Amino acid sequence: MTQEHLKRVLVTGANGYQGGAVARWLAGQGHDVRGLVRDVAKATADGGGFTPVRGDLSSAESLRAAFRGASHAVVVMPLEYDLDTVTHYARNVADAALEAGVRRIVFNTNTPVPDETTDRPGFETRRRAEEILRAGGVPVVTIRPPVYLENLFSPWNGPAIVNDGVLAYPLPAEQRVAWMSHEDLAKVAARALDADVPAGQVLHVGGADVLTGPELAAVFGQALGREVRYLPLDVAQFEQGLAGLLGAPAAAGVAGIYHHVGGGQAPDLLAPRPAAVEEALGIQLTPTVEWVKAQPWEHWTHTGA
Repeated sequence: MTQEHLKRVLVTGANGYQGGAVARWLAGQGHDVRGLVRDVAKATADGGGFTPVRGDLSSAESLRAAFRGASHAVVVMPLEYDLDTVTHYARNVADAALEAGVRRIVFNTNTPVPDETTDRPGFETRRRAEEILRAGGVPVVTIRPPVYLENLFSPWNGPAIVNDGVLAYPLPAEQRVAWMSHEDLAKVAARALDADVPAGQVLHVGGADVLTGPELAAVFGQALGREVRYLPLDVAQFEQGLAGLLGAPAAAGVAGIYHHVGGGQAPDLLAPRPAAVEEALGIQLTPTVEWVKAQPWEHWTHTGA
């Protein structure tokens, strides 16, 4: 990569799944990447080719230090759904980026956001953060992804898929979803940093295939060589299980998104057109069947959830 095209990118949430995927992808493309983390030792042990920098979105001072020298940033909010807290985080990011002379921010909302306002903190905290970043003086490209395939390669899904042939998820069977991988998210975020992608726009992004629940289960069955059936999971049951992992406030924020979609208010919210994403960004998304085949599903064989 020439010096002209080299970016000095700060990626927030680099110890998380999404931020980590973005940081690793950008570093692999030759960019100078700093990952904002709370635990430098963990990030160092995990590797990934980026430089971990300790900081916290609640600390304006640590953000100013982390942003110093950065030319670009990819920002994702943590699983926090208190409006005042997220507002504070977003203002700290906007101020630090402007002070550092950052040329562009790519903001990953981590969820689609309906056009109309709702009573769901999972949507409205991200809408507020986006508004603050856009008003902060640094050009912004917003990417709004749907649901991640990696949610299925997890302790609460993997064993049931592998051992029982059951793919359970808190969405109605008929819900169409453009399931997206973290790697494709990273490709999208990296491409959105480029100057020839117009700033100021909102990109509704997703994966290569738009599938209903049974269609997704059929893809899994094809890739794994066994029958897999789709089971719509009760959202309240999902929230209860998630609360044990994330705590009740974060679980309620996440589950609110599924309550909204499952209630039929936004039938196309999770189904952006794959061709539109590929045409807008000039990238190739990964077919779902290829993603499934690439995962080490044997990890979950005879493993309890």
